[in-house]
Amino acid sequence: MDFQHSPESRDYYLKLVDTLNRYSVEYYVNDEPSVPDAEYDRLYRELELIEQNHPEFIVDNSPSRRVGGSALLKFDAVEHRVPLMSMGDIFNDGELCDFVKRITEFTATPQEEFCCEPKLDGLAVSLVYKDGVLIQAATRGDGKTGENITANAKTIRAIPLSLTGDNIPSYLDVRGEVIMPRDGFLKWNENARLNGGKIFANPRNAAAGSLRQLDSKITAKRPLSFYAYYVGECIGYDLPDNQYDRLQELKKFGFPVNPNIKKVQGLIGLQEFYKDILSRRSLLNYDIDGVVLKVNSLSTQEQMGFTAKVPRWAIAYKFPPEEMMTKLLDVDFQVGRTGAVTPVAKLEPVYVGGVTVSSATLHNEDEINRLGIKIGDTVIVRRAGDVIPQVSGVVTEKRTGNEKEIVFPKYCPECGSLIEKVEGEAVARCSGGLICKAQLREAVLHFVSRDAMDIEGFGDRIVDNLVSSGLVKTVDDLYTLSLTDLATLVLEGSSEEKTRLLGTVTATKLIDAIEKSKTVPLNRFIYALGIREVGVTTARVLASNFETIDDLIRAKLESLTAIPDIGPVVAQHIVDFFNEKHNLEVIGRLLKQDNNDLFSNFGITLTALPQVKDLNTDNQPLLNQTYVITGTLESMDRNTAKARLLNLGAKVSGSVSKKTTAVICGADPGSKYTKAQELEIKIIFEEEFLSLLSELENRN
Repeated sequence: MDFQHSPESRDYYLKLVDTLNRYSVEYYVNDEPSVPDAEYDRLYRELELIEQNHPEFIVDNSPSRRVGGSALLKFDAVEHRVPLMSMGDIFNDGELCDFVKRITEFTATPQEEFCCEPKLDGLAVSLVYKDGVLIQAATRGDGKTGENITANAKTIRAIPLSLTGDNIPSYLDVRGEVIMPRDGFLKWNENARLNGGKIFANPRNAAAGSLRQLDSKITAKRPLSFYAYYVGECIGYDLPDNQYDRLQELKKFGFPVNPNIKKVQGLIGLQEFYKDILSRRSLLNYDIDGVVLKVNSLSTQEQMGFTAKVPRWAIAYKFPPEEMMTKLLDVDFQVGRTGAVTPVAKLEPVYVGGVTVSSATLHNEDEINRLGIKIGDTVIVRRAGDVIPQVSGVVTEKRTGNEKEIVFPKYCPECGSLIEKVEGEAVARCSGGLICKAQLREAVLHFVSRDAMDIEGFGDRIVDNLVSSGLVKTVDDLYTLSLTDLATLVLEGSSEEKTRLLGTVTATKLIDAIEKSKTVPLNRFIYALGIREVGVTTARVLASNFETIDDLIRAKLESLTAIPDIGPVVAQHIVDFFNEKHNLEVIGRLLKQDNNDLFSNFGITLTALPQVKDLNTDNQPLLNQTYVITGTLESMDRNTAKARLLNLGAKVSGSVSKKTTAVICGADPGSKYTKAQELEIKIIFEEEFLSLLSELENRN
């Protein structure tokens, strides 16, 4: 907050009041805070200090004169019979000691008992039940008057519509927190990014915004939950005389109560609870921003009472903030193992969520555009749980005019290949699959896999060490490896296994597997290249329409899309892949000259598949037939069965439909077997399947 007045001046104070009131409206009323909670807390504490030193400055609209934001006009106002107060905050052990000292001096008890609870980061609500039936739900509002959100609250499954049990109160006012669990929040935002929906900055905003929807049908779609934490008023039922046991009693009525609530004794017990919850904060499925510490005895609570704003018998001990403001210094673009290009914000280091953060994900180009973010902006950084820090907002009021636009690269920063971004998709990807260093490990593992080149023995650990040692820089390097290279390969140790050399025995087996792979059908080679969205079936379709790899490389977009099973998106991926000179160079080093007139080197011989134009039921007896495999076959694995069917011209599908010719069943078949019976599809068991294969394969 860059004010042009002395912190001790009345003008500075009035500006501080106006700023905090604006932030309060953004947070409580509009559900669109422009600064993180930590910044609001810092300014609020500064305001309190000024008012303490200069009581003559205090004005009626100071945020210190009220509990929270005003009630929304779009909802009916609800007056709380018992005020729904917020907590005072503390931030360190010194302030905790002061709180405990005040309690023990009042009670004259050296080891007072406390009820400790996680401070849920959601929206406080009051639920009123009359004769066991929910009649009203309201937000806190200003503590005395809130908003009627009954219709919305009824959509939350964690909130009971009626109390359980034979003996229930005639009137019960239960206070609690509506939250959006982390898993629901992450799933919601992921779906929103993919489908153009509303993206929430954090779970707290998500919960608050969801509860303030005028249409309860919208609220019902949001993954909200609820925890009860206090009884405001109870008539016609004798509740226990302490906070902890009252919460246990609420469970009997059907209310969810947080399982981490605990009774402790004295200062040491409070400190241990704080440290324990803080250490487990990232493991919880909901956001918390601290712990709430309450004197357990209800009679002591009543005797101590309230100040004008907060209870004297309770306090909120806040955790290190999970949102802070900092400067966006630059943006780097990182390439992941699948070729996804991710913009990463380089930040002025800031302490948030208990760690110093200097970088954060910006997800993708669409997210940059949604945020409207620029290099040089003051941004809000969020770090909740174990998730990667992310930029959740921009503080536009702090712009100076010197900010710069973020330009998404057209070419991969790792290898220089074209970056693809399909219309309608959020993720951009590098098209240099065979030469991009960032994708090398995954490219090699894919290349050696069974459905590709089928080079046995190259597991994750060996590939990891071949790549990290520099012996394999592109997939063709596999065919230059010598027996010595492999035998002396150092396998770095893991937690289960010590560092060791690969050894001659294993190296010999790998060399044999490499040699065996040098003759391979064209379709498996196409699949091994790792072209985006070209799977086993698509590779076979391509090999059945293009007799050589040359033909496929020269294919135009129009000829690819003319193939019935090749759509425009896949066709574009294929064209982009072969347009990359680097990819062609790798292919050239892999293939023999007599196999391919474009290239010359040492390696692989490709065998052609029967072409579609030449196919008929004589050479492809299962042509135009569709089979589904379910259950476990004893004589072969499912991939082998699929390959043999494909060689006979059949299509192999993963689901049963009216177009299915037959379902092949092994042991323990699943729902596909049942579906086949329902649709009266032919069912072939393993013995009959083997006979069919033998007859048709021998005929060919």
